[in-house]
Amino acid sequence: MTRPLTTLLLIAMLCLTMEAQTNGRDFIRQARVPEAAYTPTQTTFSLVTLAEAEGAVVRLYSNDGTLQRTQPMTRQTSAPVDKEALSLWNASIDGDLNGTFYTFEVTQNGRALGETPGTRALAVGVNGKQAAVLDLNDTDPKGWRFDRRPRIPAKDLVIYEMHHRDFSIHPSGRFRHRGKYLALTEKRAIKHLKRLGVNAVHILPSFDYASVDETRLDQPQYNWGYDPVNYWVPEGSYSTNPYDPATRIREFKRMVHALHKAGIKVILDVVYNHTFDVGGSAFQHTMPEYFYRHNPDGTYSNGSGCGNETASERPWMRQYIIDCCRHWVDEYHIDGFRFDLMGIHDIKTMNAVRRALPPDIFIYGEGWAAGGCALPNEQLGMKANVSQMPGIAAFSDEIRDGLRGPWDGDDKAAFLGGVKGNEESIKFGLVGGIQHPQVNLSKVNYTDIAWAKQPTQLISYVSCHDDMCLTDRLRASIPGLTEEQLICLDLLAQTAVMTSQGVPFMLSGEEMLRNKKGVHNSYNSPDSINHLDWNNINRYPQVMRYYSRLIAMRKHHPAFRLGSADAVRRHMSFLNLPELMVGFCLKDHAGGDRWNNIHVILNANKTDQTVSIPQGRYTIVARDGEINERGLDKFEGNSVTVPAQSALIFHQ
Repeated sequence: MTRPLTTLLLIAMLCLTMEAQTNGRDFIRQARVPEAAYTPTQTTFSLVTLAEAEGAVVRLYSNDGTLQRTQPMTRQTSAPVDKEALSLWNASIDGDLNGTFYTFEVTQNGRALGETPGTRALAVGVNGKQAAVLDLNDTDPKGWRFDRRPRIPAKDLVIYEMHHRDFSIHPSGRFRHRGKYLALTEKRAIKHLKRLGVNAVHILPSFDYASVDETRLDQPQYNWGYDPVNYWVPEGSYSTNPYDPATRIREFKRMVHALHKAGIKVILDVVYNHTFDVGGSAFQHTMPEYFYRHNPDGTYSNGSGCGNETASERPWMRQYIIDCCRHWVDEYHIDGFRFDLMGIHDIKTMNAVRRALPPDIFIYGEGWAAGGCALPNEQLGMKANVSQMPGIAAFSDEIRDGLRGPWDGDDKAAFLGGVKGNEESIKFGLVGGIQHPQVNLSKVNYTDIAWAKQPTQLISYVSCHDDMCLTDRLRASIPGLTEEQLICLDLLAQTAVMTSQGVPFMLSGEEMLRNKKGVHNSYNSPDSINHLDWNNINRYPQVMRYYSRLIAMRKHHPAFRLGSADAVRRHMSFLNLPELMVGFCLKDHAGGDRWNNIHVILNANKTDQTVSIPQGRYTIVARDGEINERGLDKFEGNSVTVPAQSALIFHQ
């Protein structure tokens, strides 16, 4: 029987579509090569462009910036990928080029696009203007081949967010390598982190970024680093010599190795959602407009609030993010990634990253954007879509703002400031954002769904580098706060974070009552605002003692980190308490814990509160800002008094 012409045309179109998809996948496999593949006898340079590019060259430079050679590149292959046809260009140059600087330049539509280090440079010179040919084996520090990532399940993580300069720049820290990667290799740093008890360090962006001039490091400069330039290379200002491409790589690896030997994971803050600018970016100099999303009128979509947003849904950009993460895992032994403005990336890309990495690599991010994106929210890695991204976590602003106050007003308080109505938001964070019969979602701020399938998909925190740090927020939102009250509320807040079934997260310096002099957004504030004052450990010894013992209690008792939604629902029940109080019981030796029926009660009232509990004999392990797992006191009965603005923890 003769098929209708329309059917034949549809079959032909389907075949062409399948062939195009196959060709696109084959092209991506071929194109995923280093842009400078080094051997002692020859280096092969590779670059991906749009197929409409007419030519490409690679330029070699000496250390003093003298142009040594310009080598035309040959188009190797082209294929349709997504809506754009892409080309792969190669040029092989004989000789040992180790240490040689280079740039690419693409010609398209009759004009040169400008010199660029490429989009996948593995080593760069000062300020990342030129890439460098490098034998990465030469950057491995002593013992690197024996380095192993600590095997710590997500449910057992306690994350410490830090900025290299904040942590070690102040003289009170007595660090030899102030503001550098190597500060985290020093005994003082390791000893402090071990004493505190954290087992994962989240470092703010440490790839090569734009806003610090690496040629002027004798002058104070500061930035958080959320302005990416070269994604595959460590930032030079944190190294001892930004001019030498190998130094920043070797010192970054030394930092990772030292933390790993101490049993501490290293999590990298990654900012794939935007670039520092558009016109000067390597993306634009290589494949104009491909890597960015556009509005219908042709302008750049700005979900990042930084003037542009990247198009993660495009296959080559998606592959770029995957390959970059894999490079940091393979070459630098990174243990996890925190995705800045994860809500800008599409869900498919985030899931592809998750599948491409080892299962023990922890992935989490901000489940929001800074503005409207060119893609609909239903397709993006928003907090509400976390259930569609298994193995990926998101920050919980529900528990954060339920504790300290809303994000849109520094002077507005919440639970800690005696504002009623935030109890359900805190309970939501305590269960890890999962469906729980005792959490009334209609009363939870910012959400009406249980967006986490498992508790390890929720990051529990009360402050981070963004917004005010905890002490500043408490001062700003609670008039007349005394220092004694400040400390009580600080410890109360962290008790909620560290007893949450989510993954607890803290900002560096909170353990020493850090402040930033009330600055809300300190992204480029001077050291006088951002530094940690290590003298505070001696000024406020009770704060460091409480934090370290609180973290130790969490680590010693599996009831606080059940890791399973079913286990949380089975073992965690909430107490019926007055307003400005939240309490729960971890019952029936939860998680195999040797303690039974562990009670945690948070009291934000300015007065002591006596509440009813099940009849029993109990041991108190936390009260009045003190923790002792062996017991502070014992009592028997069906009621207990919880001190004002404090947490009480006891068990049978």
